[in-house]
Amino acid sequence: MIELQPVTLEGRGVRLEPLGPEHAGALGEAAADGELWNLFFTFVPAPDEVTSYIETALEGQVAGHMLPWVVRLLETGTVIGSTRYHDILPHVDRVEIGYTWYGASHQRTHVNTACKLLLMTHAFETVGCGVVGLRTDGMNLRSQRAIEALGAKKDGVLRNHSLRRDGSVRDDVMYSVLRHEWPAVKRHLETRLWRHRGG
Repeated sequence: MIELQPVTLEGRGVRLEPLGPEHAGALGEAAADGELWNLFFTFVPAPDEVTSYIETALEGQVAGHMLPWVVRLLETGTVIGSTRYHDILPHVDRVEIGYTWYGASHQRTHVNTACKLLLMTHAFETVGCGVVGLRTDGMNLRSQRAIEALGAKKDGVLRNHSLRRDGSVRDDVMYSVLRHEWPAVKRHLETRLWRHRGG
């Protein structure tokens, strides 16, 4: 049975730091990069929601079903977004990676690949997970393409499965990587990062 504790993960130009109240200001600035809270299919907090966003994430951590981080660029020290493990199921050695967002100026860069490599390496090689899941809104086509580009397999669509920030009901598109698939996915992610650096 897996056990998860807050931990700092670092590499490939990014550092994932355990989320805490001290990150409120920097997280608000990251969300303001593109006013991401206006996207109805994301869970990005508006400026007046950052504190409650952090509190909810930490409540989930205490309850044992979430483990949240902020994403910091090593080169500049700037906080550029957030991510977390969620829907943690220790009895089946499963975590999901989600609640992931980055300021607009850092989207479609190496950052997402670097973060997913850190998170999946930790899940499979340190924690001992049997499966890592990912999900996204059925309306979020960019996120679906990004998850598929990581090498995750599409499990299916859970229709009318969860609520959006605005209270509307969404379809959840579910993906996963199994433990035996991880070595190939890891090589794929490392190759993507190598190509981003220009070979």
